[in-house]
Amino acid sequence: MSTDATTGTVGTKEEGAVKGAVAATPPSPDELDGRERRLYWAVADCWTIVRRDLTHLAKQPSLIAWQLGFPIVSVLLFVFVFGSAMDVGEGVDYKDFAMPGMFAMTMAFGFMNTAMAVVIDKERGVTDRFRSMPMASSAVVTGRGVSDVLHAALDLLVLASIALVVGWRSDGGLIATLYAFVLLLLLRFSLIWIGVWLGLITPNQEAAGNLFAVAFPFGMISSVFTPPSVMPEWLGAIAMWNPVSATANAIRELYGNPLPTGGSWIEENSALMAVVWPLVITAIFLPLAVRKFQHLSR
Repeated sequence: MSTDATTGTVGTKEEGAVKGAVAATPPSPDELDGRERRLYWAVADCWTIVRRDLTHLAKQPSLIAWQLGFPIVSVLLFVFVFGSAMDVGEGVDYKDFAMPGMFAMTMAFGFMNTAMAVVIDKERGVTDRFRSMPMASSAVVTGRGVSDVLHAALDLLVLASIALVVGWRSDGGLIATLYAFVLLLLLRFSLIWIGVWLGLITPNQEAAGNLFAVAFPFGMISSVFTPPSVMPEWLGAIAMWNPVSATANAIRELYGNPLPTGGSWIEENSALMAVVWPLVITAIFLPLAVRKFQHLSR
């Protein structure tokens, strides 16, 4: 027998254990207040969408083969075919200059896959079915973002493995190398919202295919393959202020790879801008994507 010191009631030890277990049990969603309940279901619904996207990816081997094959073809083409004729100056080995740029370009071009996936779901009526369900309105957008980051991590793993095979090495240490990959995923995370927004405003898959005209210059007019200092002045200025250039230059520093620059402010502060640019892009396009999803067909 035991006595409750606060109420003076008497009960068995077993009853006390049961009461303690009940008190330690997390509250159900229905027991939460309004704000906590909305947050709970936003996270739960987001995870449901992530699982759905990953399941679809696992059942599409051709898509997996394309995602894994694209980095291999890119390395062979740009580093070994075009790279044999490239000179970035200061005695820099082009492979050491180009491989970090390839990492950044792969992250930059990934938003095209996002846009196409969103368009396909919209055309097939999947998006409308999601909108008709009692689920968090942000879950479809945020779920797409999380699943695409996981896809991007797989792409980076494959690309880094290829880079090691062809002889590229990071000389910046373990912590700096890991931080460089974090910056790459941060860039990809921010561009996801551009892809979601473009997918929601694009009417069909045929029109989505034309978005490559947007992605190509965005990735190529940058410091990915050549330093902006060797470009015409007006084009070099555009390339220097490209968010892809900021990430490419920042990870080159972190990897300890040679980095020929023109000494401009944006190039000297690439580590800062590799964080600022993704935050700005996310702050603009994430709300736009969520709002567009909420107002589809209105």
